[in-house]
Amino acid sequence: MEADSRKIPTHEVTWTKLRDMILFGALAPGQPVTIQGLTAELGAGMTPVREAIRRLTAEGALMPQGNRRVAVPQMTQSVLDQLAWARQAIEPHLAELALPRLTPELIARLREIDGEVNAAIAAGSIPGYLRANHSFHFTLYEAAEAPVLLDFAHSLWLRAGPSLRVVMGRYSSSGLPDLHDEALAAMERGDAAGLSAAISRDLQQGIDHVRLALAEGAF
Repeated sequence: MEADSRKIPTHEVTWTKLRDMILFGALAPGQPVTIQGLTAELGAGMTPVREAIRRLTAEGALMPQGNRRVAVPQMTQSVLDQLAWARQAIEPHLAELALPRLTPELIARLREIDGEVNAAIAAGSIPGYLRANHSFHFTLYEAAEAPVLLDFAHSLWLRAGPSLRVVMGRYSSSGLPDLHDEALAAMERGDAAGLSAAISRDLQQGIDHVRLALAEGAF
């Protein structure tokens, strides 16, 4: 089949749209939404929406609320501890694996994406920040060509990402700093260990902000 003659199945399009709503802040943690409301929001029929909900519930990104409602789970200390451990085990290693495969063109693209992160912070755009930050990390991780680890990372971000919506709301006036510049410098000098360490510190910074928000009752 020619590429332009292929059609992505409706259920995959619906799942992608709902996943992005979770990842990029359209659904706040704990905010219940009806299945009927999601069909209108996603422009899809009941069957693909139910299938998308089923898949995302199985991944822990949604939870049933009863009365045909679902919600993004609230973050808890126990879940945060588990996510922190798993992300620190997987994501810095993905970055280290990616380093030998990074071309000058890909590094330049990552620097452009980081510019989008900074622009979103300056504009106070939480969805823009979440989308660009996700793009930076996964553009890097995909270069590792490690599909098993990449699948784990995607699943972890579905559980961790919504908490950044809450954290960004608390830092909208000053922005939430990152260590992408440090990571980019390590890429440019070919320092795999330095890149892994920069990604680890970048993750830990976000985790620490979520931990503080939890302690202060923001969730």
